[in-house]
Amino acid sequence: MADTLALRDPQRPFWWTALCFIVGIEALGMVVGGLFAPTPGGWYFQLEKPALNPPAWVFPVAWTLLYAMMGWAIARIWARPAETPGRATALWAFGVQLALNLSWSIVFFGLQALSAAVVATLALLASVLVATAAMARVDRMAGALMLPYCAWVAFAFYLTIWIAGNN
Repeated sequence: MADTLALRDPQRPFWWTALCFIVGIEALGMVVGGLFAPTPGGWYFQLEKPALNPPAWVFPVAWTLLYAMMGWAIARIWARPAETPGRATALWAFGVQLALNLSWSIVFFGLQALSAAVVATLALLASVLVATAAMARVDRMAGALMLPYCAWVAFAFYLTIWIAGNN
């Protein structure tokens, strides 16, 4: 909550900072998703998938919620004063994992490179765990907001390995 944060910019309400981050991250996800989303009946839908693979409609719903939570989490870090220990590391780690997150769609859907997607997913999972830990050291709530994302990326790693190994 805004009143529990030692805000970097007390003139700007926390909700505004959070909204900007949420909208920005959602927009990035929509652009990449729009450019590389699988088309019905296309390549992705012809792949063998594990029994645990969710229906197609689950993915945009899950990512919308996860991106919103990520936006709220990074806004909490951003709102901290610049001299807050670990803040710069947490911001950097978040940026790295976000770049890897967005690049995964390019590797998997755009290039259709399944083996490379396994490596990309492992790198993403590692970077998400590092970012989450770095963020939690600065703000426990920010770290907690990242935990569903950690779980989803771990699940995506399982799906990617299974799809790569069976196609």
